[in-house]
Amino acid sequence: MSKPDKKQMRSAARFFAVQALFQMESSGQTVERIVREFESHRFGEVLDDGSEMAEGDVTHFRALIDAAVNWQARVDQMTDRALVAKWPIDRIDPVLRALFRAAGGEMVATDTPPKVVITEFVDVAKAFFDEGKEPKFVNAVLDHMAREAKPAAFS
Repeated sequence: MSKPDKKQMRSAARFFAVQALFQMESSGQTVERIVREFESHRFGEVLDDGSEMAEGDVTHFRALIDAAVNWQARVDQMTDRALVAKWPIDRIDPVLRALFRAAGGEMVATDTPPKVVITEFVDVAKAFFDEGKEPKFVNAVLDHMAREAKPAAFS
């Protein structure tokens, strides 16, 4: 098997970050414990069927988790403003909430271009929600959040 490239590893880190944030919220575990678990049990794990989980960029994974946790209040406010019809973030699907927190953290705390963040996290949404309206919904919400977080990227 060929070694994954940096882009694939960063994509895998985003996917794992959404899973980790979801697990943190649903289990009440600390960020330190979740990060340790993911780094030791998820990255590069071989599954029962012999397939291998994607190798993730551990540094990017940690940065996403840190940003999502440290910027959560701002990101949640941005998400609330992006959600239509006064649908607060605490009422949306917990996987989507984790996704918006990871993406929002990356938008506010890194130099990743907002359009890259949007594209990458729409792909993550597609991985969690095969069919349906969720990826389009994610695209619309993240676009709104990106215009608020980094307006210069859209001028």
